[in-house]
Amino acid sequence: MRAAVLHEIGQDKLEVLDDVEAVGFGPGRVRIRVRATGLCHSDLSAMGGVLPQPAPFVPGHEGAGEILEVGEGVTRVKPGDRVVVCWLPACGACPACKRGQTELCLAGFMNAGTPNFRRPGGDVFGFAGTGTFAEEVVVDAGCAVPIPDDVPFDIAALIGCGVTTGLGAALNTADVEAGSSVAVIGCGGVGISAVQGARLKGAAEIVAVDPVASRRESALRFGATRAVPPEELPGAKQEVTGGEGFDYVFEVVGRSATARTAYENTRRGGTLVVVGAGAMDDHLQLNMFELFFDEKRILPSMYGGGDVLTSYERTIALWRAGRIDLAGLITHRVPLAEINEALDQMRTGTALRTCIEI
Repeated sequence: MRAAVLHEIGQDKLEVLDDVEAVGFGPGRVRIRVRATGLCHSDLSAMGGVLPQPAPFVPGHEGAGEILEVGEGVTRVKPGDRVVVCWLPACGACPACKRGQTELCLAGFMNAGTPNFRRPGGDVFGFAGTGTFAEEVVVDAGCAVPIPDDVPFDIAALIGCGVTTGLGAALNTADVEAGSSVAVIGCGGVGISAVQGARLKGAAEIVAVDPVASRRESALRFGATRAVPPEELPGAKQEVTGGEGFDYVFEVVGRSATARTAYENTRRGGTLVVVGAGAMDDHLQLNMFELFFDEKRILPSMYGGGDVLTSYERTIALWRAGRIDLAGLITHRVPLAEINEALDQMRTGTALRTCIEI
């Protein structure tokens, strides 16, 4: 079958090969025919070594498709079912799951160290234990979440990561208060989803911050009340909050510099939500006096900060009701053979989300 493979960490191009085999099928596992997958910035981060991932590997973790085959003991799905790929399935038995913090379950991360694919030259891993830049993937049954027939594969793929992460940051982690002021730093697919979440919660002012003009324009269409490049954030802070700072600031870039900016633009007693996935050696510096004196809440948001399955269902309900726009997030479409074009669209910021049609 065909799959896009990164041979070594640090390479900036993927090679689309037709000699890749999905492996690992057996009890408790399912084989999925991938129909659509989104390109998330985390894929680029893994390719560049920012996020830890063994190589060679097939990127992609935001996908949807059809069940081809189920292993012994699998009862939740059957061949022919439409599913979204969940890269962070909950085991239901660990301490995090028992506390209701299923987004902190480590079972999914354990899958990342087991090869999902094989080539004549040896094993190939799947990013985050999945690897959806391939025609087929074999994953644990818990990674295959059934979706209703009326949800298109491209929409379902977005729900698999970016939309759930951004919406959840506003709805679950921050629980944005109606009438509040919000700033979102970084307005790709995840940031725009955070904008939509803040709008749903009734935020009075939503300032979108991004260096790319087209993304700022998109943010306004999705519910931002104003959109500015980073250098104009201080002026927006003054105009919207009288210089006090925003009630909520979402950092959706994953860098210490933007997290520091987010902290400085959060009002005293306000909430900074860290959504971006950054590098282990990139340290955010805060002094002990400001932590004490400002009393700002710093809330990391992992995969939307809530039960993933509940979040999927909520997102589908909101989409059906026309309360959120998911189709509009897909600004570009490319076939798997042109995957490197999608990478360029992400790197230049010209795309909110590129759908790779497989």
